[in-house]
Amino acid sequence: MEFEYLGIMGVAAIVVLCYLVGLVVKATPWNNNQVIPIVCGAAGLALGLVCYFAGLEVVPASDPVTAAAVGVVSGLAATGIDQVKKQLTKGGDV
Repeated sequence: MEFEYLGIMGVAAIVVLCYLVGLVVKATPWNNNQVIPIVCGAAGLALGLVCYFAGLEVVPASDPVTAAAVGVVSGLAATGIDQVKKQLTKGGDV
């Protein structure tokens, strides 16, 4: 049985894992909010490459460069999701 949407689920999984990595970095005692996007992007890059080289077909990529790009974009999307959440709960003028 083929799963056509397994690629998008894999990307979503990378986003969630990178979001969790960002939360861990944010919970550290020193002021490091500026490095969270870099850490999330690097974590996404690593996860994308690990999925590609492990032979997991969760990343929609046919070469390592595309897998790395999908991972980086997924990691940075986790940072964007956090900012959207923060802005929506902030309230005020739109």
